Amino acid sequence: MFERFTSSAREVVHGALRHAEETGSAKVGEPELLLALLDRTGSPAATVLSGLGAHGRRASIERSLAEARRRGGISDADAEALAGLGIDVEEIVARVEEAHGAGALAAPRGPGGRTGPRRGGRRVRRPFAPEAKSVLERSLRIALGRGDRHIGDEHLLLALLARPGVAASVLADHEVTYVRVERALDVRPGAG
Repeated sequence: MFERFTSSAREVVHGALRHAEETGSAKVGEPELLLALLDRTGSPAATVLSGLGAHGRRASIERSLAEARRRGGISDADAEALAGLGIDVEEIVARVEEAHGAGALAAPRGPGGRTGPRRGGRRVRRPFAPEAKSVLERSLRIALGRGDRHIGDEHLLLALLARPGVAASVLADHEVTYVRVERALDVRPGAG
């Protein structure tokens, strides 16, 4: 599958690894893939994200991702739905953090903390979380469904948005949805 990845899609994967390392995440997940997509310029996904205003709202997107990480992966939409059932996620998080320290519900950090896991003095690559692997696999199906012979960063973006998850929820809160991205890709110059 990776042989079908464009250089831009490969850069997203490498960028996601960097973001996991910077945040100290034990695994690469959807948030890291999203942040790596937001790092891109001049690519199909970057053009669409910029056109939909995501690049201009990057700070807000990063805050939303950090807050979801703090809540153990619960997005704003999930927290709102739970509030409708009488469950105050913020109160639960506050109590857990009071008892176990700030960020206690965040994804576990790797053995090496911010610098990442090490084996024999050298850095070890972080594995991809199941949801991130699913995004990579889904990108292939999306590319094939669109009649493309390659997997570009635009397919990774669509794959992030195709199923419920933290990245899709955060992007939806910022008015970036699967339908809007697909429409933008279909009208871009050279699409066809």
